Amino acid sequence: MRQIVLDTETTGIDPAEGHRIIEIGCVELMERQITGRHYHVYINPEREVEAEAITVHGITNEFLADKPKFAEIADEFFEFIKGAELVIHNAAFDIGFMDSEFARLKPVRRTTEHCGVVDSLAIARKKHPGQKNNLDALCKRYGIDNSNRELHGALLDAEILADVYLLLTGGQTALSLDAGGDEAGGEGGIRRLAEDRNPLPVLSASDDERAAHDEFMALLAKQAGATVWDKLSAEE
Repeated sequence: MRQIVLDTETTGIDPAEGHRIIEIGCVELMERQITGRHYHVYINPEREVEAEAITVHGITNEFLADKPKFAEIADEFFEFIKGAELVIHNAAFDIGFMDSEFARLKPVRRTTEHCGVVDSLAIARKKHPGQKNNLDALCKRYGIDNSNRELHGALLDAEILADVYLLLTGGQTALSLDAGGDEAGGEGGIRRLAEDRNPLPVLSASDDERAAHDEFMALLAKQAGATVWDKLSAEE
């Protein structure tokens, strides 16, 4: 499965009011592994960025003045995400902006006609009801240290969201260490295990341990009736 973890920054909060995308960041996953491929671009929105938005992402009108327009990057962006499952935090927001941008061009493309969409915010709310589930809160909850990242903005958030999503949906995929630094994660950053690392040893139970287990299971069955393990063994 190919997934693209995606985030955008915008001039404001509502594309219906003419607000535009100014930054796109994407991180590629293949079979739940971060591949190292990413897509990142700043975009000239052809309009002013609202002051409130600048306080959030820090991207100024002056910085965007010489950046490409969406029409100039639309095809390469579409080719990067086409056919993938998009993982987005609060997906309706980003998809709304993407569809608004694509609607200005020919041919008109609707994101959900070419990509699947997974909303990680909806997953987090279901898994952690009644709690804060923004990206910062999830980083704290899952022990993801994002304090020393070199990337910024949409690409930074996509990188962080990739780690959050993998932990949110399937367990630990990376280990954050405080000491030392290396190319994989940087000092104090997220460290990923190398794919060519030595496999962990598999330790089998000894005969005595197996006998003790069987004795305990027999006692459990006597006290509580047939166990789940007994039912599974009978089905096999």
